[in-house]
Amino acid sequence: MLSRPNPELANTIENMCGDESWEGVIKKLWPKAKYINSVITGSMSQYIPLLDFYGGGIPLVSPSYGSSGSCFGINLKLLSNPFDISYTFLPNMAYFEFLPVNEDNTEKAQEFHFHGVSSKGSLDVTDANGNIVPVDLANVKVGQYDKVVVTTLTGLYRYRVGDVLKLTGFHNNSPQFQFVERQNTVLSIDMDKTSEADLLKAIRNAKLLIEPFGYVLATFSSYAETSSIPGRYILFWELKSKASNSCPKLDAKIMEQCCCIVEESLDFTYKSLREDKKIAALELRVVKHGTFDALPLTNTRHTPCCIKSDEALKIY
Repeated sequence: MLSRPNPELANTIENMCGDESWEGVIKKLWPKAKYINSVITGSMSQYIPLLDFYGGGIPLVSPSYGSSGSCFGINLKLLSNPFDISYTFLPNMAYFEFLPVNEDNTEKAQEFHFHGVSSKGSLDVTDANGNIVPVDLANVKVGQYDKVVVTTLTGLYRYRVGDVLKLTGFHNNSPQFQFVERQNTVLSIDMDKTSEADLLKAIRNAKLLIEPFGYVLATFSSYAETSSIPGRYILFWELKSKASNSCPKLDAKIMEQCCCIVEESLDFTYKSLREDKKIAALELRVVKHGTFDALPLTNTRHTPCCIKSDEALKIY
C-alpha cells in the first residue's frame, strides 16, 4: 500500500486540513470510520466536546477500564453517552476489594488505617481496632463510592490503584462501576477540598456559556494560589474557535460570567469561605494556543487537572 507516492491523495488531505475550520475533519479524512476509540472517563472527559467537534458525530467508544496493574472491566454498552459509561468488572482478571469512602470525596473522609498504613475511610467500614475492613466484589452496595484494591498473580498484594469508583448496578452478579476521579487530586486554600470530579462538573457548567459563541474548551488545568492572602483558585483555559484555527477574540464580560458559574457550582464549604473573604475571587486565565503542549505530561500522557509544580507554572 505504501509502495509508491500518491500525489492525488496527498493533495486531497492537504485541502481538507487547509480548511478554515477543522470541524468534522476526522469524518472527512476517514469517511468509513465507525467509531473513535478513546479514554473518556475521569479527567479525560474534558476532551469529549473536542472529540465530538473533530469527529463530526462519529460515536465515542470507551471499551474497557484498566491500569498497568490489571484489566478491571469492560463496557457492555459501547454506544452509551460518554458521561454515563459504566464498566462491568471481570472477576477472573484479579482479586478485587473495595474500600468504601464518604460520598463527598476521599479527602473529606475520616482518617483510619488499613493494616497499619494510613488511609482515608468512612466510619462504618472499620473493625474494633480502627482498621478499614475491605469489601469484596460480592458485597459492594449500589450508590456507594469505593477505592479499588487489587491483588494479582503477578505479585501485587492489596495494591491501592488510587481510583474512586461509584457502583451503579449489576450485570448478572458482577458489579458495574462508574469512574469518578483519581484520589488526592484536589484544590485547597483553607478548609475547602475541591475534588477533580467537583472541578470538572463546575467547568462543564461554565463552558456551556461560551459554546453558543463558537468556542470549544480544548483543555484546562488549575492551581491553588497561596502565595498571597487570601489565596484563590486559578484556572488555565485553552480555547479554540469552531469557525477557524485562529485564536478567538474574547469578551471580558463573558469570561467574568464563566468565573461566577464555576464558583456557584462548587460546594458549600468553598462558597462559605468566599463569603467570609477567606478565599479570594476565582481567576480565569486564557492561555495562548499550544501552551499546554509545553507542559510536562503525566504518566498517562494527558494534561494534569491540578498543577502543583513551580516549574510547570512558569510556562503560563
